[in-house]
Amino acid sequence: MSMSVPDPVPVNTRPSLLVVDDELPVLKVVERLAAKAGFDVETCASGTEALRMLMRKPSDLAMVDLRMPDVNGLDLLRQIRANVPGCGAREYLTKPFDFDRLREVLVDIREELERRAQVVALESQVAKQLEFCGMLGRSPVMQEMFSLIQRLAPHAKVVLLSGETGTGKELAARAFHTAGPRRAKPFVTINCSAVVDTLFESELFGHVRGAFTGAVESKAGVFEAAQGGTLFLDEVGELPMSVQAKLLRALEYGEVQRVGSLQPKRVDVTVVAATNRDLRTEVAAGRFRGDLFYRLNVVEVVLPPLRDRREDIPYLTAAFIRDCAARMQKPIHGLTPSAERLLLNARWDGNVRELKNVIERACILADGTQLSERELEGAFGPRRGAQPYGSPGAKARVESRGAESSAGAAPLEEIEREHILEVLRQVNGNRMAAAKVLGISRRALYRRLERHNLADEAPPPMARRPL
Repeated sequence: MSMSVPDPVPVNTRPSLLVVDDELPVLKVVERLAAKAGFDVETCASGTEALRMLMRKPSDLAMVDLRMPDVNGLDLLRQIRANVPGCGAREYLTKPFDFDRLREVLVDIREELERRAQVVALESQVAKQLEFCGMLGRSPVMQEMFSLIQRLAPHAKVVLLSGETGTGKELAARAFHTAGPRRAKPFVTINCSAVVDTLFESELFGHVRGAFTGAVESKAGVFEAAQGGTLFLDEVGELPMSVQAKLLRALEYGEVQRVGSLQPKRVDVTVVAATNRDLRTEVAAGRFRGDLFYRLNVVEVVLPPLRDRREDIPYLTAAFIRDCAARMQKPIHGLTPSAERLLLNARWDGNVRELKNVIERACILADGTQLSERELEGAFGPRRGAQPYGSPGAKARVESRGAESSAGAAPLEEIEREHILEVLRQVNGNRMAAAKVLGISRRALYRRLERHNLADEAPPPMARRPL
């Protein structure tokens, strides 16, 4: 019989166990032992019924007989793996059961699920504690940046934020606003890369009625809208050269002039500009005014890419899952260990924004209480292989989802390979007897021996002694 453990469950709740066996006495015994070990138990007598139940409501633990009339146990494990992803080989339990060992395994899994749930809850709590003005980071580089913002925000009137796309420059701009003396005043954003070239000047400084075709009424620009507060110029490197000179004047003298007007207006704003370009290179290439760059660069804050702060990924992920689960009203509590490894090792060219989008997409797809590789693989390509977990037993194997060891979990092909070898050893290499034990034809056994390259490794049939 084999066990398959999907997701960790919330602390102080009873995990659910589905027992699949065609022997009624086995179902009764396991049900009684598991209930005492702290599980809510459901039973079924066939693989087909088990799949229907798991598709309708994934269990936290599945205990599967490897020899059933309607389906081969290993095939059932494959289907469980496909529909309740993230399962990894744990260990075999042989029949007749050692009840003390079965009880021990159930208690161990229950405790491990509780430990993992506590870790998930702790990460979520730590994420809240590590939050600074909407940003989150435990890494030294982020803590240093938070400290810098706190020190600069009360005094800086012009700030330049630089960093790759998706590193959170708008959040950093809002942090400057929130941590400074203008927090109760407007925070106004304009994305310089999204404005039509001919409208840049009007968007920044406003216009008067009749200033150009379509100007049917006067309109204030973003500088006036941010009066007394903070103006965030996102992707400032996209500004046309014709507008850069007027922006420089606004920064130097605190005055703006609406398009079509001869009267300057005084404005009092803190300007936070952001760019994913190297403005020094842009200046050297003649695409950005040097005097404007030096005026913006009074205070520069560089936002680190996610690959340089990987220790923050678990906390960012916990925060994103918490928010998505609450918004979508889904009981998602965390990630499977293999999914955690996948996130930690990803390239993250899109940085925190990409991570957030991946988590949101995975939450939309998720049916269970945790995100697995299946929900993430669309963003990261083929699933990665894992190393075998521990040594096999005889006829039954425990599979764990969310209760994997640091060594990883064996893929089902490895489970099948080890199981065939173990059966062949038990029957002294007798292929016909092995096929009978496995519940397959001798021809099917030879095909599997060939597929797993076991022809040489499998024990040969024991020679008969002459009479």
